[in-house]
Amino acid sequence: MKAHKPRILIIYTGGTIGMIRHPETGTLRPLDFENLRHHVPELHEFDYEILTHQFQPPIDSSDMTPELWAQLARIIIDHRDLADGYVVLHGTDTMAYTASALSFMLRGLDRPVVLTGSQLPIGILRTDGKENLINAIEYAAATHPDGRPMVPEVTVCFGQHLYRGNRVTKSSAEQFNAFTSYNFPPLATAGVNIHYNLPLILPASQTPFEPHLQFDNSVIAITLFPGIRHQTIEHVLQMPDIRGVILRTFGSGNAPRQAWLTRAIREATREGKVVVNITQCDAGSVAMGLYETGHQLREAGVVSGGDMTIECAVTKLMYLLGQGLSPDEVRRLMTTSLAGEITEE
Repeated sequence: MKAHKPRILIIYTGGTIGMIRHPETGTLRPLDFENLRHHVPELHEFDYEILTHQFQPPIDSSDMTPELWAQLARIIIDHRDLADGYVVLHGTDTMAYTASALSFMLRGLDRPVVLTGSQLPIGILRTDGKENLINAIEYAAATHPDGRPMVPEVTVCFGQHLYRGNRVTKSSAEQFNAFTSYNFPPLATAGVNIHYNLPLILPASQTPFEPHLQFDNSVIAITLFPGIRHQTIEHVLQMPDIRGVILRTFGSGNAPRQAWLTRAIREATREGKVVVNITQCDAGSVAMGLYETGHQLREAGVVSGGDMTIECAVTKLMYLLGQGLSPDEVRRLMTTSLAGEITEE
């Protein structure tokens, strides 16, 4: 019997990686992914079956929406019987949001979903897109000797690293290593060989796969700064169409020790709004019991977002609010790791 060839579905949503230069005008235009092998001849070296699916029309990642996240998830779900792994080509600007959203929507999926992109178009001589694409396909197809997928979770492949998707943030608009996972090590690193950090990789779920694609975008993120007007905070917290608030605080979760702030937050939580505390710092975690200012927030009903990124905290809150859960249940789950997105104490 012939060994089964891994089948990898490449989904092009849009973004820089899928651009080529028009030979006459010099302008960049989306690549027709039916001709992917022509533009990336290295794909002929893979002993894999490569399938392709293209968003029509391709979208700029700045135009990403929860509805498009659901569309992307449905493509993945609809190809479960056809693909052993998935590579999602995506613009870099909102890739961390999409990776986080997919990690929640696709919990229980027993195969790899690898997002990648590039800083330079794939039709440019110095592009980083080819290396990112080739590495992403390798990760999506990798298996243990018994055939189990090596990394059965949603990840981001960029540069030499494979990251957990809900742990990354875009940290550079210019460098090829555009993404950083400040609070969680890479799952794999590609050099001469690919080294997998096996103890960190989530195991394939043993529970039935039940995707949930609904999001509630009645969420807002507020970044605190010295001198922020109390009228601004109060106005936002009193908005009737806001159900969830991400509060980006100082250091390990601190905020101004002002009566108006705790009063406004307490009133919002009494109305059923969920307020989540995350740090403005790139690295580190919220520890609301460490200082009196953080303790006051907790007493007002704020819950800790731990070491979640802003991208993850926003998408997770939208996801949980979209499931029809009670505010108390949303608060509980925001402090619970659902897909490896938060370091639990």
